[in-house]
Amino acid sequence: MKRSIVLLVVILFYFSGCSNDQENPVADDNGIEGEGNQVETAFKPCDNGKAGEYPCEGFDLLGQIPLADFSARAANDIWGWTDVTTGKEYALMGLDNGTAFIDISDTENLIYLGKLPTATVSDTWRDIKVHQDHAFVVADNNSGDDAHGMQVFDLTRLRDVANPPQTFDADAHYTGLGRAHNIVINEDTGFAYVVGTNRGDAFQGGAHFIDIQDPKNPVPVGGYGASGYSHDAQVVTYNGPDTDYTGSEIYIGANETNVIIADVTDKDNPVEISSLSYGNRAYTHQGWFTEDQRYFILGDELDEINFGTNTRTLVFDFTDLDNPVLHTEYTGPVSAIDHNGYVKGDEYYLANYTAGIRVLDISGIDAKSIVQAGFFDTFPTSNTAGFNGVWSVYPYFESGKIIVSDINRGLFVVKKSNS
Repeated sequence: MKRSIVLLVVILFYFSGCSNDQENPVADDNGIEGEGNQVETAFKPCDNGKAGEYPCEGFDLLGQIPLADFSARAANDIWGWTDVTTGKEYALMGLDNGTAFIDISDTENLIYLGKLPTATVSDTWRDIKVHQDHAFVVADNNSGDDAHGMQVFDLTRLRDVANPPQTFDADAHYTGLGRAHNIVINEDTGFAYVVGTNRGDAFQGGAHFIDIQDPKNPVPVGGYGASGYSHDAQVVTYNGPDTDYTGSEIYIGANETNVIIADVTDKDNPVEISSLSYGNRAYTHQGWFTEDQRYFILGDELDEINFGTNTRTLVFDFTDLDNPVLHTEYTGPVSAIDHNGYVKGDEYYLANYTAGIRVLDISGIDAKSIVQAGFFDTFPTSNTAGFNGVWSVYPYFESGKIIVSDINRGLFVVKKSNS
């Protein structure tokens, strides 16, 4: 009972505290409004454990744009887009009051091209994904079921920005839902899965299925709510070891108290395959498949606070989707909270709040061997369990650039040293 009360108090504190950020200026890590924005943007190599003022191991700072330059109080999610026509690379960063678009092609001259303002009030949570050269943006703005919806923005417009920064408008605005915590896109099939919506809607805050094959004309095609509210998810066209589901569209939801696996191939008849839980569960937050789709790497956002552990990362064996099992756990060197994590090859890129980004070598995952391969700490004064620092990380540019959104300090562009 005590544990349940503590969990409830922590969750209420976290969500109410994050909401208060909408009304109060974001303080930096020293508690002084704005000081955290005074950051040089020049290249800083990781030398003797520091890149300028930032602790690091194996990652150089290529460039940084402070939060103040975006006229925002807080940053949140981040995603990337590569224009295959021009070869240019762009960061798409969520802010409390909109979405910022940054040309990162020349890291000596990062260009803030402009902002797509929020469709409604400012909000702590915003999420962005990309399909067919369009950005899809949702926000969890706590202002009613008919609030933000999903904005669609044609990213090819970024080719022709003459006088940045500009204020952009959306190319389409889908209003078939209101608030949403996250959006997931399976680019293989052209379907978006919007999750974390109003718990009282038709899908209980689960997944809304939206056909975005024609990006500017999104069409609702049902949803899945049998397993309850999904905080985050990943959806893949399955090609993993369980041949019973080869070619199926598989949904893995981080559903606050458990992980659920569902077959959503038939949009009219989605079916739960299995669900799982684990010890010392506090808030089942977000996870990502390894590239062979055998393992699912999960972060629990509140276990570090509730149980006093260092950063904990759980690895589940999904060889049999009908019977997933816990494979191993990795415990990091600091007590910072884990947030979003993504796999690229044999590495797992973890947004670790006050500990910055932590990169884990998962090449030995079969043998339950996971080690820290490097890090870049955008929040240099503390590694304690708190909700400051890095929100998310995007490691998928072919150039090797990694973009990082820091709640307090804005955009960072980093890269492996000597790469």
